Amino acid sequence: MRAIVLGAGVVGFDVAKLLSHAEHDVVVIDSDPEALAYVSDKLDVMTVCGNGTSTAVLEEAGIRQARIMIAVTAIDEVNIIACMLADRLGVETTVARVRSGELSNTKAVLNAEDFGIDLVIHPEESASEEIVRLIRRAGATDVVMLADDRLHLVGLRLDSDSPVIGKTLREVVFGESSIRFRVMAITRGIRTILPNGDERFRKDDQVFVLSRPKSVPPILELFGKSDRRIENIMILGGTDIGAKVAYRLSQEKHKSIKLIEDDRQRAEQLAEMLGSVLVIHGDDTDIDLLITEGLSDMDAFIAVTDSEESNLVTCLLAKHLTVRKTVALLSKGAYIPISQSIGLDAAVNKKLSVSREIMRFLRGKHVKSVATVHGMDAEILEFEAAPRSMITSDILMNLKLPAGVLVGAVSSGKDVEIATGLTRIEAGTSAFVFVMPGQIAKVESLFAAP
Repeated sequence: MRAIVLGAGVVGFDVAKLLSHAEHDVVVIDSDPEALAYVSDKLDVMTVCGNGTSTAVLEEAGIRQARIMIAVTAIDEVNIIACMLADRLGVETTVARVRSGELSNTKAVLNAEDFGIDLVIHPEESASEEIVRLIRRAGATDVVMLADDRLHLVGLRLDSDSPVIGKTLREVVFGESSIRFRVMAITRGIRTILPNGDERFRKDDQVFVLSRPKSVPPILELFGKSDRRIENIMILGGTDIGAKVAYRLSQEKHKSIKLIEDDRQRAEQLAEMLGSVLVIHGDDTDIDLLITEGLSDMDAFIAVTDSEESNLVTCLLAKHLTVRKTVALLSKGAYIPISQSIGLDAAVNKKLSVSREIMRFLRGKHVKSVATVHGMDAEILEFEAAPRSMITSDILMNLKLPAGVLVGAVSSGKDVEIATGLTRIEAGTSAFVFVMPGQIAKVESLFAAP
């Protein structure tokens, strides 16, 4: 499949890498020759230097043979126009990264369909939603919603005093028969493990648990994590993400929000927009300012400036001052794996929201949704079982699923069931499956019609 990626920035590079690794024919377009040189040096893709809103440039990239166009430049208008041209030139699927919420506004004069855009991605919106979920789940390092919010995948980092340290998965599950959950993955160092019942929990394990939302509090308690309510919050950075997070959290009861922004004009705008939020103008790298404004008294510290290094350093300072929950906005691949090992509670990555949506278009027709979690190699795929497919032939424990594959839950209509060895997947129902790299084709064949 030919795929055209417009934009060779951080997000464009990540999307091109994703498509290239899936062995697609990828062409990257950008007007910056240096950015294209970097892409060409690191990835097995073709590049075209030029304006993505030019029909001639799109023709040079082979737009008429392309099945998908992904426009992820920093300029909304360029992404919209490029997708509109691609649609007119016969591209089957168009995806646009749009920071403005205008196209998704139900009262907007024009919507995405009017421009021939099949999917509008809002990375900043997705990142702000994830941060808010993390603050609501104080003891979690990751929260991913599945099955229309009927399932939560919660990430937990095991502290040295966790009561499950040294126990096997089987011992923990059998000891808590009143809670329905499934441990789907364990990240240990740089390894991702899809565990069996004999796997023992270790200090610093990153454990991913699948359950219904109402079961999350007792699960956090089971693993020795506090889910005590967070009330006092400091946000560093008045970026779009910082403003969205501040607004959403300020709408909740018993929350006091401070936001620090280093641009005076932006700080004044935010002060008018966010009436109940205390907006402070000050240098976001000024450690003394953060301490003076009461950092040590905060329940949570959220760093979402445009400087990832500043986000890391200030979060580490907050942990040193015993702030209970720290969240940093990161996107560089080198930072994300080490963020929690050096003390951060959670890292949020804008690129993931783009990757998740793109993967949905690349999978087979039986895949209904895709989710990923930074630091975990496995993908979470929602498959619909076709009639007479192999997955419907017996209960899970008798199917001998390939190594690196674990079924977490089954959904039928409004009913969601945490999977066990006795679960049987019926035709037409959906299953949420954790799949390690290299095993996706095998799983697709299990759910496909013979």
